[in-house]
Formats: sequence, structure tokens, C-alpha cells
Amino acid sequence: MEVTSKATRIRLFSIDTPQMRAFHMTWFAFFLCFFAWFGIAPLMKIVRDEMALTQSQIGWLVIGSVSITVVARLLIGWLCDRIGPRRAYTWLLLVGSLPVMGIGLAQDFQTFLVFRLLIGVIGASFVITQYHTSVMFAPNVVGTANATTAGWGNLGGGVTQLVMPIVLGILTVGAYIPFTNIQFLPGLGLSDAAGWRIAMVIAGAMCALVGIAYYFLTQDAPEGNYRELRAAGKLPPKQTVKGSFAAASRDPRVWVLFVIYGACFGIELTVNNVLALYFLDYFDFFASMSAVQAVQWAGAAAMVFGLMNVFARTLGGALGDLFGRRWGLAGRVRWLFVALFAEGLALMLFSQMPVLALAIPALIVFSLFVQMSEGATYSVVPFINKKALGSVAGIVGAGGNAGAVLAGFLFRGAIPWPTAFFIIGALVTVTAFLAFAVRFDSATETEARSALDAALAHRQAGLAAGTGAARTAEAAG
Repeated sequence: MEVTSKATRIRLFSIDTPQMRAFHMTWFAFFLCFFAWFGIAPLMKIVRDEMALTQSQIGWLVIGSVSITVVARLLIGWLCDRIGPRRAYTWLLLVGSLPVMGIGLAQDFQTFLVFRLLIGVIGASFVITQYHTSVMFAPNVVGTANATTAGWGNLGGGVTQLVMPIVLGILTVGAYIPFTNIQFLPGLGLSDAAGWRIAMVIAGAMCALVGIAYYFLTQDAPEGNYRELRAAGKLPPKQTVKGSFAAASRDPRVWVLFVIYGACFGIELTVNNVLALYFLDYFDFFASMSAVQAVQWAGAAAMVFGLMNVFARTLGGALGDLFGRRWGLAGRVRWLFVALFAEGLALMLFSQMPVLALAIPALIVFSLFVQMSEGATYSVVPFINKKALGSVAGIVGAGGNAGAVLAGFLFRGAIPWPTAFFIIGALVTVTAFLAFAVRFDSATETEARSALDAALAHRQAGLAAGTGAARTAEAAG
């Protein structure tokens, strides 16, 4: 797409343009996917007690929840290139809602694992979110747009830590204000087993409804939908997309970013999966509470990690744009190294905190840098191969889940979880140095600079036109 057809500004409180409608629908759809994807995580104490799950089985559930997403993300990027993000998101949400609701049918570990595995399909929503904003926004703000939509979507992983235990409480014994004994909503008196099942049905139904809304409220690109644009000869035919995945997979930089994203987003996924149980099992603060109360309180504590997505990932992408304006594409890569290196150090610090009062501040610092690293990664992705954007985004996104799968193995054995976190932090710190392997030739740097200058000039012209119109109206008044 030509840069003039893309948005050069993010008008946060507007839905008047197709760019901003896509912006808001992508982050909200991703938010609900994340909410449903990890909706069972804060309820795992109830599930573990009901099904008598072992530590090893819990570990396999952690691995299963993120493993199928590796394949789904690889395929969804290619699918976006072919049918467009609008239809890809709609189908993903509708199909993905089925296992979210279906997990309520599980009665044993094996069935639960199958549904937990299938739920991971909706994690591919991230790739569509990044694809859609990359198509809609110009180079001067694409890093910020990508980071904000992804960050606000990831926020669902934090909100679900608080909301799903509250929903469980409403269905069972009642909902309590976190860190108090004050009941603010009465319960319906259902059993814990029925409560967590119905809670997941609610989450799945919400995904299906948003899938329908996405189809009617968005379009694929600023000029329209891919089907109509291809018919008008404004886009290459579907057949040309066939080689996009091969072209992306042949680029070593794509696989470097695959590993890097595994070291940031993959670790965020792992923490979302285990944090509530980690608090319950390794801190005495929750020992004297009832099961439902402990789940609600631990969920509230774990929510802090996800809430940083309100601004942290956006900050990572915005700093990527800032470094890009100052030092070109190499500047974006340098910022990626800094954020990832600090993430590893912060995780090692968190792993050594012996009491909750110290663990939560350390968790906040870690959360800040892990999410900024994610934003920094996807401030680089749109510049790797514009002709295979969906495939590049899909491969790199799959790296996040591959990292989560590998990290999950540390939580299924006899190794203490604080030690597992420390090992992961050390590996992330070392991985940060891979960022320097992502390089761009002079021609690509020049092209990116020209596109940036054109976007800035287009934005400036728009601002000047707006100012002139305002002055004319004032004079006429």
C-alpha cells in the first residue's frame, strides 16, 4: 500500500476512519482472545483439587496451552496475506470459541489437556492484530500502533486473573474485594466444579460475539477489502502469496526475531500460566484462606503483571519509533537489545524475592521490560520483508509460543519454580545479544528513511491544512 493511504497519526478517541476502527477492533478482539486463552489459569487451584492433578500434569497443561499456537501462528500469517485480516479474524474467533466453551465438559486430565491444547488456537489472533495495524498505519507510527494494539490485547491476560475468580465467586460462594474480607457480590450457590465450567462458557461466548462484530465493523486495508481490491487490480492475485512464506523463512533475521520473541512474549505467556499458582504455593500469605478466596486474592496479585500492558508495550514500540527516527532501522535494533537485556535481569531479581511485599514490586519491573521488549520486536518486524509481512509476522509470533513451550518444561519437573524463573532470566539476558544479528543493508535503510520522511511530510501537510481550515472558520465567524 502507498504510504499516503495509511494513517500517519493515531487518533485514539476516533472511530471515523477505517484505520482507527481496525485499531480499536484489533486490540479488543485480541484482549478477549487473551482473556479466554488464560481464563482457566487463575482457576487452576480449583481444577487441580477437583481432578487431583500432579505437578507433572500441571506442567503438561502449561506446555499444551501454548504449543498448538506455534503452528496456528505460522498458518494465520499466510492466511492474512491470502484472504485478508478481516475474514481471518472472524473465522479464528468463531472457531476458537468452541474449545473455550468445550473445556467445561472435561472430567479428567486427558480430556482437559486436549481442550487446553485446542484453546491455544486463539493465540494466533496476535498475528492478525499486528498484520492489520501494519497495513493501516504509516512508518512513523507503525511501531506505536503495533505495540499499543498488542499491549492492550495482552492486557486481557492480566484482567482475566482478577475477573475470572470474581465470576467464579459470583457463581459459587460470593465475590470478595481483593485483600479484604468484604463480600461485595453474593454467590449463586453452585459448586466449585460447576462454577469454573460455566465461567469458561461465558468467556467463549464473548469471543464468538466479537468475531461476528469484527466482520461487520472492519475492512482489510485503508482502500477496502482484499477481495474487492484484487478484483480491481489494486492488489496482486492470491497466487502470488504462495511464495511469501518461503521467502520469509529463508531470511535468517526472521529466525533471530523468532528466538528473541520467544525470550519476551514466550516468557510472558509462561508467567500468565503459572503466576497465580506460584503465589499460592510459594508465599504463606494465602495459606489461611478458603480455596475460592485464595484464588481471588492470588488472581488480584497476579493481575499486576498483565496490567502493565496498558502502557508498557506501547512504550516499547514508541521508543522503537523514536530510535528509528533518530538512528534508522539500526536504532530500532539497539533499543530491542537494551529492553531484552533488562528483562532478563529483572526476572532473575523477581525469582529471588522471598515475601509477597518484595515480589510484587520486582514483578512490576520485570513486567515493564518484558512488554517493552515485545513492542520493540514488532517495531522491527514491519521492515524485514514488506511483500511477505503476514508470513514474517506469523513466524516471529510463533517464536513467542515456541519459547513458552520450552519454558514450560522447567515447570513440570522437580525443580523449584523460583529456580526455574532464575534460569529463564539468565537465558533471556544471553539471548538479548542476538539482536545485533538483525541488520539492514543501506538500500533498505534508505527506503525506510524515505518512507518515514514521506509519512512525516504527509502528516505535517494534514496538520497545516487543518490549522488553515480552522483559521478560515474563525475569520468567517
